[in-house]
Amino acid sequence: MKKSLLSSEQLLKQENQQLKDKVLYLEEQLSWFQKQIFGKKSEKEIKDLSENEIELPLFGFDNPETKEEVSEVTVPAHTRKKNRNKGQDKISYPDNLPVESIVLDLSEKEKVCPETNEPLLKIGEEKSQKLAYRPGQYFIKEIIRPKYAFPKNSSKDGIVTKDLPGSFIAKTRIDESLLADILTKKFGDHLPLYRISEIFERDKIYISRQVMSQWVLKSGELLTPLRDLMQKKILENKNAFIDESPLKMQDKSKKELHQGYMWLLVGGEEDRPLYKAFFYHLDRKHMHAEKILLNFKGVLHSDKYGAYENLANEKIFTWAPCWVHIRRKFIEAESGDPKLRKIILRKIRHLFIFERIGWTKSAEERLKIRQEKEIPIIDDLIKIIKDAFYNKKILPKSKFKTALNYFCGLIPHLKNYTKHPFSRIDNNVAERAIRPLAISRKNWLFVGNEKGGQAAAVLLSLIQTCRGLGINPREYLEDVMRRIMDHNNKKLYELLPDNWQKNKLNNTS
Repeated sequence: MKKSLLSSEQLLKQENQQLKDKVLYLEEQLSWFQKQIFGKKSEKEIKDLSENEIELPLFGFDNPETKEEVSEVTVPAHTRKKNRNKGQDKISYPDNLPVESIVLDLSEKEKVCPETNEPLLKIGEEKSQKLAYRPGQYFIKEIIRPKYAFPKNSSKDGIVTKDLPGSFIAKTRIDESLLADILTKKFGDHLPLYRISEIFERDKIYISRQVMSQWVLKSGELLTPLRDLMQKKILENKNAFIDESPLKMQDKSKKELHQGYMWLLVGGEEDRPLYKAFFYHLDRKHMHAEKILLNFKGVLHSDKYGAYENLANEKIFTWAPCWVHIRRKFIEAESGDPKLRKIILRKIRHLFIFERIGWTKSAEERLKIRQEKEIPIIDDLIKIIKDAFYNKKILPKSKFKTALNYFCGLIPHLKNYTKHPFSRIDNNVAERAIRPLAISRKNWLFVGNEKGGQAAAVLLSLIQTCRGLGINPREYLEDVMRRIMDHNNKKLYELLPDNWQKNKLNNTS
């Protein structure tokens, strides 16, 4: 009888402890959700929406943006929008826009018939117009090419005119200046094309969004070699930073959104991460990281994503995991041992203080500070956290247990940043560089297809690199788009933003 009472009493105690543990776990989760909703660093809002209401902002927002007059016509089994454009031009603008003429004439030698030495007869002109832009003004760029005919007594026949200059996108009615402005608004100012279209309409200029989408795709395709060259230069260097962020893609076949990812690789010079190279992929598979980091032998800074960890374990490169992510895990673990948590966070804080001091010194002094001051702190942290992980009773699903587990998995790599003077304690270089994508994602909502994502990656690479270097991306794109089609492939590096900036400064000095 006593045994049964004791066993039942033990069961009650065990059940009571399990319930206490569950209460602690739920309180921790509740505290985390409250911070996400009401905390200072979050602007998230949770709404209880039905399935149909969730789809509305994703698929219904296109309709109000359509400016062409439409009507519904009944066809078997469904209705379809009927376009009343009737073949009208998809680009139109007011007749009173100022016109700036550029005359492309033959040289004096070319104006003379080589057989008779008589002057060619001017019989007219070839005119071509393109919509152009300079800050604060749209205008028409008119190119005039006088036409000449050979004299009657010449055996030559036909008409001679000066060749048109090369065009970045063939057979378009807009100048590179306006195209550069559109691309900068979309990928620098985060505006979707329908808002850019509305900006044009205020000045009585009408450009189809479909046409602008085609320009974006073509621009991304033609400028891809510059992005690839930036990737190559990053991987040739000893320091690189990488991160990835979701960016959805419209899957028209399934009438839903597909979760894609925009990857970002940052680097350049050893002590100065110049280039920001973006890459778009339909998923987050490890093979994409392997392709982006092909043949990289330096120090890679990242979070604890398995793709980077696996490559680091294969000794392909040196991995410097981000200490900001480690610190964040312990900040979120509020239900853990408060005294131990305070000690851990204080020691991590000391690491960052020494790093701030180190970056005001020379490379040699920085290494000395890391060896003498930071490594002992890291050793203390490893000892403290290992002891807590193996010896203390901690809820297995708690955030404190997760933080300890996260730290212990990184122990072989925690000191790697201390061995290289230009390595960093965190991955904030990439974290900050990818932040503008979050603003774009809220405005665009998604990319139209995989090619759209890849074009966005190329254009983001150039424009965000320009912003980081203090270059006006519109000026850079306009100049590069005028030159790249005729530029020597072996000297493509001259068109990279940093080299372009140096050449510009040299020409103005």
